[in-house]
Amino acid sequence: MKVNFNRASLAEAMGLLTSVVPSRTPKPILRCVKISAGQDNVRLCATDLEVGINYTISGVQVEELGDVVVPADRLAAVARESTDDVLLLQAAEGACEIRGADSHFTIYGQEADQYPGVPDFEGDADMQITLGNLQAGIEQCLFAAAKESTRYALNGILWEIKGKKLTLVASDGRRLARARVNLSSAAKETIAAAKIIVPGKTMALVDRIGSDESDMVAVKLVDNQLLMSCANVVISSNLVEGSFPKYEDIIPTDHDKKLKLSTEATLSAVRRAALLTTEESRGIKLSISSDTIVFSGRAPETGDAEVKMPIDYKGEPIDIGFSPQFLIDVLRVVKTPEFELELGQPDRPGLIKSGTNFLYVVMPINLG
Repeated sequence: MKVNFNRASLAEAMGLLTSVVPSRTPKPILRCVKISAGQDNVRLCATDLEVGINYTISGVQVEELGDVVVPADRLAAVARESTDDVLLLQAAEGACEIRGADSHFTIYGQEADQYPGVPDFEGDADMQITLGNLQAGIEQCLFAAAKESTRYALNGILWEIKGKKLTLVASDGRRLARARVNLSSAAKETIAAAKIIVPGKTMALVDRIGSDESDMVAVKLVDNQLLMSCANVVISSNLVEGSFPKYEDIIPTDHDKKLKLSTEATLSAVRRAALLTTEESRGIKLSISSDTIVFSGRAPETGDAEVKMPIDYKGEPIDIGFSPQFLIDVLRVVKTPEFELELGQPDRPGLIKSGTNFLYVVMPINLG
């Protein structure tokens, strides 16, 4: 194999591919990427056997066809640190040579035919959505998914498809985020009927695709795998096994205390009220009365903080405690200048709504 690469394109590809490559694995070949040179493009593959990426780079000058498998971190570092506009990759007998104007690297690789297969996108899509819409939905949900849970379903994001709407739901047991986004056309019945739980790692990968927001993402369900193709990237992923909790049952519908708040002002108030909290005093208190909401934080050994904000509120006064980080996380992804806060009793979950397509349920905490 012998190929002239645009260095910036190679570095961009490796930036995405290395996020799939496992840092620890009993199979050393999984820490590598496979590079396959065709007639007019080069395909790079990476997988951890659960999530895979096929990344095609066009606009390359291929002098000799072939395949090579090399450690991903080494190739990524060379592409990132080199100052040349063009890099020549030449591979033979398990080694890959990379040449720049004043540099020469030799990276030892592994047998190309031993690299596991990474699925490509073939046939018609089951549904299509713009990259911008999908990424917007991911950003409003992914933060609420469990990072490590024995209930594996909570480590992923639930996809529910109905007509031309995709609903994304994530929860870690203490909070829940639900976002709805528009599909480009109605989905096929095969994917609409399936209850799909997509791993958080896969969703984070899709969120990192740097293509144009108007690019179309083609989605296809094959057995227990989801394939997503956008521009020059194909992501394949095993689905999370298990059943997602009946999330509709925990979304409050009977709250009687409702108010509208400025997103920016509330985010600032929560951040300031949390400045003096500690791990032990992990909550802030919201004290709501007819014309004021007071955000307060206290730690016996540190001090206390209080931030007041004027509001228009007609309901009963209430004091309720929340984790400040859980409020900061959601306020960062609210897209509207104002949001609705709905509360019941101090021991009931709070509900945050932004427009008709986003809601967030958060459990209160006892401030003692």
